[in-house]
Amino acid sequence: MRLGLALGYWGRGPSADHVPLAQEAERLGYHSVWTAESWGSDAFTPLTWIAARTSRIRLGTAVAQMAARSPTTTAMHALTLDHLSGGRMMLGLGLSGPQVVEGWYGRPFPRSPLTATREYVDVVRQVLRREGPVELDGRFHSHPYRGADATGLGRALKPITHPLRADLPVLLGAEGPKNVAQTTRIADGWLPLYWAPNRPQAYGAALDGLPEGFLVAPMARAQVCDDVAEGLLPVKAMLGFYIGGMGHAARNFHADLMARMGFEEEARRIQRLFLEGRREEAVAAVPDAFADEISLVGPRERIVERLESWRKGPVTDLLVLSPDPHTLRVLAELNS
Repeated sequence: MRLGLALGYWGRGPSADHVPLAQEAERLGYHSVWTAESWGSDAFTPLTWIAARTSRIRLGTAVAQMAARSPTTTAMHALTLDHLSGGRMMLGLGLSGPQVVEGWYGRPFPRSPLTATREYVDVVRQVLRREGPVELDGRFHSHPYRGADATGLGRALKPITHPLRADLPVLLGAEGPKNVAQTTRIADGWLPLYWAPNRPQAYGAALDGLPEGFLVAPMARAQVCDDVAEGLLPVKAMLGFYIGGMGHAARNFHADLMARMGFEEEARRIQRLFLEGRREEAVAAVPDAFADEISLVGPRERIVERLESWRKGPVTDLLVLSPDPHTLRVLAELNS
């Protein structure tokens, strides 16, 4: 199991720690570093900044949101950064949810998310392969565009720039069992949002018989500390926000996933409290047991024991979310 460093997205502003953390992770032998985006900073610019200040560590987006860019634009970002970094790019994509897609990006959330994802990946692959002009008569993505308001002058094109690698890895953030099953068929890897090593059944049979070389790269908050309950507070804060606020009361993929993982009553309570404006209560309502299952928190000896359960399953890459260099060093030592 390889280690990656997950930096997430910016909050109020850029973090001065991200480049030093990425450089420390590279020094420690971490395989990859990952950036993200929500409705603030983008994923590709910070990753390019990090690429210029590192030399070996792989560079991934976890995730770049599909609604933010057309698939050809995303492919251009990926092939450009792959060239500039000497072939270190890994493209992680996610569909997000209706609240963000329609509220922030001002686009309709696709009524058939599986089809929209499949078409998006198809176009990205066509650009990276550069075997011919990009052509797709899709339900959500049309190349050339043939909508009712088209001029009819569009021409199928292939990229001027020759991609460095036709097989640049494409990973997908997916939560529902059907979406995960499709991911194993059309992508090179999967980026689980929450991964509990002892609850793989939450994804049904989607993980049976994974293709050879398929990447499973969950993100997990990690903290070497004496007080487990205190160490879990950032995990609970994140869960309270995602379960309660990243979605609508009637459609929240994160809450649905928590319910499938055995915490349905708790997930609905967190949602209700958050939507009522009782955010501190929502965070407090996150069960320590659930936060603990999806993270690596506690004294070194406890992390040693828990790390074994992550190694036993299908996980190929553990993306460590931690701003603490000491924790990064301990995990590198334990995973060597």
